[in-house]
Formats: sequence, C-alpha cells, structure tokens
Amino acid sequence: MTTAAARGTAPIRTLWIAETFAGTIQGEGPSAGTPAIFIRTSGCNLYCRWCDTPYTWDRARFDIRAERTRRSVADLTSWAAGCPEPLAVLTGGEPLMQQRALIPLARSLAGMGKRVEIETNGTYPPTTELTGLGVHFNVSPKLATAGVPAVRAIRPDALAAFAATPNRVFKFVVSDLSDLSQVDALVTAYGLTGVWVMPEGTVPSKVINGMRDLVPAVARRGYRISPRLHVLMWGDERGR
Repeated sequence: MTTAAARGTAPIRTLWIAETFAGTIQGEGPSAGTPAIFIRTSGCNLYCRWCDTPYTWDRARFDIRAERTRRSVADLTSWAAGCPEPLAVLTGGEPLMQQRALIPLARSLAGMGKRVEIETNGTYPPTTELTGLGVHFNVSPKLATAGVPAVRAIRPDALAAFAATPNRVFKFVVSDLSDLSQVDALVTAYGLTGVWVMPEGTVPSKVINGMRDLVPAVARRGYRISPRLHVLMWGDERGR
C-alpha cells in the first residue's frame, strides 16, 4: 500500500502551464542567442513591480484560470520532440513551485538531447534529484527595486543551495546603478560566483541605454553583462 509519505515524494506528471512557444532564442544570460523552446509555468510566489509576465500570477489584472492550462509531462515532451531547437528553457512565473513535476519533464527533455535551463527567482532550493539531471539554473534573486520585501524575496537556505550547485549562474535585474550595491552585498554574503547583471526594461532603447550605463561598474566588479536580445528584436511581444 502506498503511504502518505511516499505519495508526498512521488513524481507529479502534470503542470500548470501559461504558454509554450518555439522558433525563438534564449535572450538572457550565458546562453543568449541560442535557438530555444520555452515552457512557461503558471504561478509565482513573488510580485515584482516590473514583471514582464504578470499573466502568470496577477489575478487583479488577469483571469488566471483563462491564462493557464493543465498539461501532462507526456504532452509537453511530445511537443518538444517536434521542435529542432537544442535548448529547452523552463521558466515562469516560478517553475520550482512545481518542482516535483519538473523532474520527469526535465529528464524527458534531456533524454531527447536537449540542454535544459531553468529560470528561477531563487526562493525554492532545488532537490538533489533535479540537480542530478544536469540541468542548468539561471537564478535571479530579486532586489529591493522589484518591490518585494527582502524577507520574502531573499531566502538564505535557497541561495546557499544554489551557490553549492555546479550548473548555475546568478542573474540580477537592476533598475538603477545603485542596485549594484545590493548585488555586491548578496555576492559577499553567500559567496556567489558566475554573476550576470541585466538592465530592467521591455523597450529596446531602455535596455541598450541600461547596458551602456552598466558596463563600467560591472567590469570593475568582475561581473558580466546580460543582454535582453528578445526585447531588442521584438520589444514586449508575447511568445518571444
């Protein structure tokens, strides 16, 4: 007989999905420019003021029931198998809210030869089962300018777990040069390495100007600049 404890750790094979799309590229971080497919989960535990996917969580502005569907791992795997792009990005919302279902999905995607990246806000520590699949994590802790209290946005246990995970980078969205002092504090506090800094914005001119402003300060710190290539090409168009 299956025990409650066993049921609590058993894989879940369906996820709440906001959208899937292909024929695009990864626009951010180390894999920027790589042809990619995206599987965007629905639901988030944060509420960043500049979020560019509010339809995954903001019930005040969107009918979330109409914006999401329940899809099986088998269905998502079948869809991905028909896409030639080598990179599969699991994003959100916050995908690690559905971590138990991500494990069989990531395993299936990796099994068909795709590189798997998970975009996360860094508030849910990854399980050893998930990290053991060789997935790559783009961890994006939210700074004060996101408008979320630090006690909610910065989870020491999760950041420590990600810092100890081999296949990860830390990608910070900054709204102003002054945000870099908070990045520095988090880097020091948690021993973060592989740090990328990206300007906030969904308008090409704002992203370009933000990158120009950031380069000198980022270079002095030994961090890296991340573009937002999808914004530079398509602006705020959904599904890109």
